[in-house]
Amino acid sequence: MASSPLTEPSGERRGPARPAGRPRRIALYSHDTQGLGHIRRNIALAAALVADDPATDVLLLTGAPEATGLPLPPRTDVVTLPTLRKDGRGRYAARTLGSTLPEVIGLRSRILAAALSAFAPDLLVVDKVARGVDGELDAALAALRGTGTAVVLGLREVLDTPEVARREWAASRTTETVRDLYDAVWVYGDRAVYDLVAECRLPAAVAAKVAYTGYLARGRGAGTVVRSRPSARVRPPAEPYVLCLVGGGQDGRELAEAFARAPLPAGHGGVLLTGPYMRRESREALRRAAEGRPDLAVLEFVPDADRFVAGASAVVSMAGYNSVCELLAAGRRTLLVPRTTPRAEQMLRARSLERVGLVDVLAPEEADADRLGAWLRAAARPAPVAGRPVDLDGLARVPRLAADLIAAGPAGAARPLELADVAV
Repeated sequence: MASSPLTEPSGERRGPARPAGRPRRIALYSHDTQGLGHIRRNIALAAALVADDPATDVLLLTGAPEATGLPLPPRTDVVTLPTLRKDGRGRYAARTLGSTLPEVIGLRSRILAAALSAFAPDLLVVDKVARGVDGELDAALAALRGTGTAVVLGLREVLDTPEVARREWAASRTTETVRDLYDAVWVYGDRAVYDLVAECRLPAAVAAKVAYTGYLARGRGAGTVVRSRPSARVRPPAEPYVLCLVGGGQDGRELAEAFARAPLPAGHGGVLLTGPYMRRESREALRRAAEGRPDLAVLEFVPDADRFVAGASAVVSMAGYNSVCELLAAGRRTLLVPRTTPRAEQMLRARSLERVGLVDVLAPEEADADRLGAWLRAAARPAPVAGRPVDLDGLARVPRLAADLIAAGPAGAARPLELADVAV
């Protein structure tokens, strides 16, 4: 293994074994600067891992404090990091604190290193960003070398256009980091739908570590517990309804407004989930629109959106990874209206699924109320979703991959690096 600024050449020695009688420990990190997609994916993974081996403790490390209000599996706890946000040009800044970005990143880095050192996981799964935001994971990754922790990079099946993905990987030294500090790369998709390795021409050192898990679709929501009182939970309507999902809501205003004006199929109501990040003035405008429409319900946030998906006759949705997985698992008739900026990820996902016959797609600029209404009228008629079979069993496959990695033990470095060895 080649050297990098983050590691020394490794030997053949293995890290220390788990102490006898200690529960299996798994940590899952997500940077979560926008929306809830990353933490929701990690919660789904946590539920599958605990269900596979109930003697498992899971620690979720996230930049989304809203995670504490989401349904969690048993034996799962959350460490939230000081929050970040992205501006319109994709630049990071502190969301709440009056600190500079380097100050917040330094604080997050120390929290991550301390939490992971104290928890001493058997497995760490890092979502999407191999070094964390601005390298905030560097110190923790260095400290874990030689400790027996296996480290995995988990990637959604589409990152961005190949050109953008390769440029970002080069700028963040992702290839070197995966080569030197990671034991495996899990791609949460079906390569027959979108082959990330081939499309992005991932380097051989990374491609050799890749396993395609299948979409994290079937079994979502299983094994988690909604912590609000049952009486306080909002339930899906008993009568037939069509549904609109706009992810976290931060960029779903136009689609939500079009759905709120769309004519609904005969005998159906409409449910619109705005997400927790939609601007307050936009939510209030949608509520005012609903006051004049007894057939439309506008809900800001529900912790178990999969129940609303499962009961809908048809769904209009943006094309975020988690929403798509829930829709594929439920087999709902689906119209995807993907965002196109600042990333092309959603459009690439939507078009890939359209090619295999699982969804319909409408470009955002075409998604007006009349077109949505016409699609809903046609889609609400009972009919199975026809399309090529797609692997939706990632949540059944990941626990086996995790168990194999933990049982094998990662190749350890000749000695654990000290934090002082790392240029953060």
